[in-house]
Amino acid sequence: MNILNKIISFLKEVRMELKKVNWPTKQETFRYTLIVMGISVAVAIFLGGIDFVFTMLMNKFVL
Repeated sequence: MNILNKIISFLKEVRMELKKVNWPTKQETFRYTLIVMGISVAVAIFLGGIDFVFTMLMNKFVL
């Protein structure tokens, strides 16, 4: 089997596997996107708060 036949066979198998995938609906995708964005904002606020506290401590005790 030459390389071209192997590539074609691989692509056919990929196509068959992609047909088996249970893709999320638009509503599920939107909801999961909002969850990810919410968690990202929460983590950013948390890390920003820690940074602010450490900056204040450094300014008060070290500098």
